[in-house]
Amino acid sequence: MLIWVLFKMALRSLVTHKLRTFLTALGIIIGVASVISMISIGEGARNQTQSTISKFGTNIITIKPGQQKSRHVTTGKVDTLTLDDANFVKENIPLITGVAAQVYRSAQLKFENKNTNTTVRGTGASYARLANFEMDRGRYFNAEEIRSAKRICVVGSTVLKNLFENRNPLGKTIKVDGKNFLVIGTTVSKGALSWFDPDDQIFIPITTAQKRVFGMDHVQSIDVQAGKIEDLEIIIEDITRVLRQKHDIAEDKDDDFYVQNSAQFLRSWEDSAKTFTYLLGGIAAISLMVGGIGIMNIMLVSVTERTREIGIRKAIGAKKKEILEQFLIESVLISFLGGGIGVLVGIGISRVVSGLGDWETVVSTQSILLAFGFSVAIGVFFGFYPANKAANLNPIDALRYE
Repeated sequence: MLIWVLFKMALRSLVTHKLRTFLTALGIIIGVASVISMISIGEGARNQTQSTISKFGTNIITIKPGQQKSRHVTTGKVDTLTLDDANFVKENIPLITGVAAQVYRSAQLKFENKNTNTTVRGTGASYARLANFEMDRGRYFNAEEIRSAKRICVVGSTVLKNLFENRNPLGKTIKVDGKNFLVIGTTVSKGALSWFDPDDQIFIPITTAQKRVFGMDHVQSIDVQAGKIEDLEIIIEDITRVLRQKHDIAEDKDDDFYVQNSAQFLRSWEDSAKTFTYLLGGIAAISLMVGGIGIMNIMLVSVTERTREIGIRKAIGAKKKEILEQFLIESVLISFLGGGIGVLVGIGISRVVSGLGDWETVVSTQSILLAFGFSVAIGVFFGFYPANKAANLNPIDALRYE
């Protein structure tokens, strides 16, 4: 019952000074809104990019020529992989569902009076399935067309827009570095990543790319699809073993190829994105701390203003604990009010960013509870010192205070 009386007294004090209460709570409102909106934007960006990356397949193993000495640097010969290697892997590795060798290079495309520079990717018949490309119109090339090195191509949606202005390109002929290619299909748009647009490329048979466009007899990468993602490590070991055997590499020599796991890359990126989200939340939480300092400041002012009131209450029998609880309740009420309004403002900001900025945001219950709980904790932490100071006032000195 006493707590309820103290609560009503604290509420009456806050209502009496409405403007001061609002300005004090404003720091908490801004802090909570910042935490929720920043975390929601970070989570949205993480989910959006993760979704886009997943479109390329997370159970893909990529074999590259040469030796990888550091994260992004390849050394040694880069012509150590061939189509025979891709076929050898396909025939000798269990637990896999597809293999596709690739060669790629930038080239100029021309159709009528329009031209564009894009990536020309020579691939096998199963590449579209491995890389999760869906056909929008037409079809992908087949094994017979690869064997005969046909001059045919499948066009990505960005190239379709640049060259054909979204007209139906099927049956049309485009020039690839001056050579005629018949368009037999288009792919469904995947959406661009910040560093790469998978739709800004065309696909041609790998033999055509090697013999008629690039003039090479090696391949630049081999994609291998695992049947189950949990088998990736076993498959990587098998790939290393059979390729070392095929390339006649002695036991004391390094591989002349290296293997990359897309699932590992995805996990690494997710960890980085999660760290970035936490960083955004941490920066926003600083404003919550500033709001807490504002609460402490105004509560100290309140204690000073009400020194005589505290003295009178102590003189008529109020206990030290009751004075402490009264001012602590006021502090918590301010942070509770600010936290509640801040949650609504934070959700509103997230929705505005999502609606106006075409940016996915994810407001999670966890982020709301975290921000709101932190705001209440700040009210307790920064309100304790002024409350304790009020509770420890000497009643005689307090009564004489003017």
